[in-house]
Amino acid sequence: MTTLTTDLMSPAFKTAAAPAREHGASEPSAQPASPEGMTGQNVICFAKDWDENPTSNNHIMRLLARGNRVLWLNSIATRTPNLRDGRDLKKIVRKLVSFFRGPVHVENGLWVYTPVVLPFPHSRLATRLNSWILRASLAFIRRRLGLSGRFQLWVFIPTASKYVGRLGESMVVYYVTDEYSKFSYVDGNEVAANDRAMCAQADVIFATAQSLVDRRLPQNCETHLSRHGVDHAQFARALDPSTTVPSDLAALPGPVLGFYGAIQDWLDFDLIEFLARRHPEWSIALIGPILTDVSRLRALPNVHFLGQKPHAQLPAYCKRLSVGLIPHKVNELTLNMNPIKLREYLSAGVPVVSVPLPEVEAYGDLCTIGRDYEQFERGVVEALRTDSPEARRARSDGMRTETWDRRVAEIGREVMRVHEQISTGGKA
Repeated sequence: MTTLTTDLMSPAFKTAAAPAREHGASEPSAQPASPEGMTGQNVICFAKDWDENPTSNNHIMRLLARGNRVLWLNSIATRTPNLRDGRDLKKIVRKLVSFFRGPVHVENGLWVYTPVVLPFPHSRLATRLNSWILRASLAFIRRRLGLSGRFQLWVFIPTASKYVGRLGESMVVYYVTDEYSKFSYVDGNEVAANDRAMCAQADVIFATAQSLVDRRLPQNCETHLSRHGVDHAQFARALDPSTTVPSDLAALPGPVLGFYGAIQDWLDFDLIEFLARRHPEWSIALIGPILTDVSRLRALPNVHFLGQKPHAQLPAYCKRLSVGLIPHKVNELTLNMNPIKLREYLSAGVPVVSVPLPEVEAYGDLCTIGRDYEQFERGVVEALRTDSPEARRARSDGMRTETWDRRVAEIGREVMRVHEQISTGGKA
């Protein structure tokens, strides 16, 4: 494994021109910033569905809701549903049930609401009708929840661009986590156009990878790099002797190589099959919803699909992992990704072996990069050979300052700076 070092202050927020990482930039006694960088605001956000796998969307809004009132709008669709697809039909039913339930209080100042809109994100007629529906329903919900007055509109999905400026928002925050147009299941040209529109409409943009910043900075000078955070305390529970490994993972023989997250077409199944066939003594555990064809991997006796698990249980699963895998294909989509699981694996002390993604390579002192299948395999072998309780603790300690609290505090301060400029007429 590469040499382990403790980064005393890997920055939570940096301007677009900042270097990838900074080492030893603060005193060891420095404390993480309070998440209260922004308080007393009303926030409405267009995001994915709340109940899906937690992402940065969930973490950020949970923390903002400690000092602000937040209304989370479940996904308004990034593509037209396929009525012959059972998953899409089930999702439509879930959305209708959720709509009739009305806004649901989650915690603190956070409410989740499912608006009923026509699921045709690229139709002009649907957009006109949806704009009227959203404005009317949000006005009613805001009165009901006490969200009257000025509000910020936060956008996590680019297809919401058609509704920006039509809902009465006082400012727009655009948070970018992926090169959305590169997902295989969307209309790439339409989504790219939505993204360009959002960049033009936003008062401030945050992006989670340097490549995402570089592509948007020429379109909006208020574009900033804000890498993902981690719930360090939660995942460090993997190091607690009292944490019990779940029975389905505990039952697997030999060293366990693990991955959790959406099992989608951006994973490199050739790489996983290569590892499984070369090392039948290894167990490979894939944890998460299966969203693509995995029949070729199911035929391998040492590849195990354990299904989706609650986020709160992931530290217990991490405890049993001998190595955490980031086995993505390397393409236009994944080169812009910043996997949240990287910091979660490391906070749990798990050795990490990854394909060469730029945002993972920025943490190369804490993980191993495999640039081809053979090098990836050697990285796993070396991780198994050199792992120890001391190394696990060092990895976890390296993530102590990379918390979501710090990320959100610094994002919030930047938002309020722009908010003040808008309020005083100082923003061009």
